[in-house]
Amino acid sequence: MSEPLPVQTPSDLFDLSGRVVLLTGASSGLGERFAHVLAGAGAAVVLVARRAERIEELAASLPNATTLPADITEPGAAERLVAATLDAHGQIDVVVNNAGISRVLPAIDDDVDEFRRELEIDLVAPYELARHAARWMITNERAGSIINIGSVLGEVAGGRLRVPGYAAAKGGLHNLTRELASQWARKNVRVNAIAPGWFETEMNSDMFGTDGGMNYITQNAPMGRPGRIGELDGALLFLASAASSYATGQILCVDGGWTAI
Repeated sequence: MSEPLPVQTPSDLFDLSGRVVLLTGASSGLGERFAHVLAGAGAAVVLVARRAERIEELAASLPNATTLPADITEPGAAERLVAATLDAHGQIDVVVNNAGISRVLPAIDDDVDEFRRELEIDLVAPYELARHAARWMITNERAGSIINIGSVLGEVAGGRLRVPGYAAAKGGLHNLTRELASQWARKNVRVNAIAPGWFETEMNSDMFGTDGGMNYITQNAPMGRPGRIGELDGALLFLASAASSYATGQILCVDGGWTAI
């Protein structure tokens, strides 16, 4: 029988001091919040987004942050981001694949090139970044955590919302999370996903700005409301820290009960 782990205080259990986190989609919305939460737990955060001025402004408000402006879909971008992070900090401990886009339209009216672009951003780019980061972690025998930001629409259909590309990409990302977790579990690299329900961001502001959109959210979420900014903080810290050392391949839905019915 293995020895039990020592009891830790909550602050020690979720502490990220000495850890380096590579965070994509950091210029707004959930990514901006994630940066503050990770930095608040003691991590050095590497901020990645296309909008350089946004992440530079964000970095100035954090205790230990650097910026890497980049389009994550460009050929070789993932390899360059990992290399630049290693040059700056000498290590990578956590990757948060948060960057993404969403389009709302009926599948019959979709353009297949735009569908492919959505998959490139929401599925292929996270896969590439996870691969390159995990390769370094495994080669250097360093434990790591990769956190993919999925969606409840990776677990269930959008229904009247009509998001064929987004649903396909997030569904793929969820099962990719399980596959990578199974491949890298014995290498001490954990791979999990957070599947948020409805949280207001720049990407879905149109949804929150209409009575129809709000009715869709409140009627389908058993809690009867969207998520509040900050209600993903605990899930993020759990998966990034030693608190989840025996959790891998999991899709953690934080959705007000959306996927429970």
